[in-house]
Amino acid sequence: MPHPVIIIGKVIQALEQLLRRVAFLEVRGSKLEPRTSNLEPRTSRRAGIVLVFLVVGGSYAVTLFILKLLYFFHPWAALGGEIWLISTTIATKGLARAAYKVLIPLKQGDLATARLKISQIVGRDTHNMDEKDITRATIETVAENIVDGVISPLFYACLGGAPLAMAYRAVNTLDSMVGYRNEKYYAFGWAAARLDDLANYLPSRLTGLVLVLAAWLSGYRAKEAWRIMRRDSRRHPSLNSGIPEAAVAGALGIQLGGLNYYQGKPEERARLGDAAEPIIFRHVEQTIKLLYLSTGLFVIFIGLIYLGWHLMIF
Repeated sequence: MPHPVIIIGKVIQALEQLLRRVAFLEVRGSKLEPRTSNLEPRTSRRAGIVLVFLVVGGSYAVTLFILKLLYFFHPWAALGGEIWLISTTIATKGLARAAYKVLIPLKQGDLATARLKISQIVGRDTHNMDEKDITRATIETVAENIVDGVISPLFYACLGGAPLAMAYRAVNTLDSMVGYRNEKYYAFGWAAARLDDLANYLPSRLTGLVLVLAAWLSGYRAKEAWRIMRRDSRRHPSLNSGIPEAAVAGALGIQLGGLNYYQGKPEERARLGDAAEPIIFRHVEQTIKLLYLSTGLFVIFIGLIYLGWHLMIF
């Protein structure tokens, strides 16, 4: 079966083309004709809001319909379907696999393959990256995606089951596809970017707490993870991504951020953490360990809350 997130992505592509085409039309007399002027930012923003409404609302409604249909056949079928649908929104294994695909050629000294693999999971330019840049990019990507790839979908699955988890995944997919601050998407992707910030606000802060606990259980620098997260997370350009990145930097005693290139243009990102150690291969493996441990800890956390809630009711 095709992955639900892939289906969501294809729907976004199709709806974007349709909405842009419709937004470029205007009424002249009794006919709809293409606009002679450029699309106004306000019109583009409204089209983006419609896109968010259709994709997020549609993802929720379709998932709910599937579960209702399965329940019609048998409650166990609905339970199995919900478990599978929630599992497709969580990317722990996929994140770890993507990181290892970069790490293995990197350890073998095959920078060309490592650059190719890292280019598949980051938005920055990779063709001139050296070993340290590739390693840092891998750590930053895994750390950042602990929020939207693991904790956020688990959080929304706890609140509203598979329909809400899938709606969140739609929000995140929209942001990754249209939530850019460039000429093409600045207005059209405004609603997607703002909704993604809002949806990840609380989960990102829960992620920071879970990462500190994971660092403590792993024997890493838990106190530094807490200190660096509080000190440096707000320096990150993202409202939410700085929290897990700063926590990981503190836990491992490394410094993340620095000079990146985007479409040939240099961009200096805020430095997160103190460079107690130079970034090396094992820090990628330690970040993956924190990823898995954070997933397990958060599952236990929401399980205890769910159990406590039901004990209070009954």
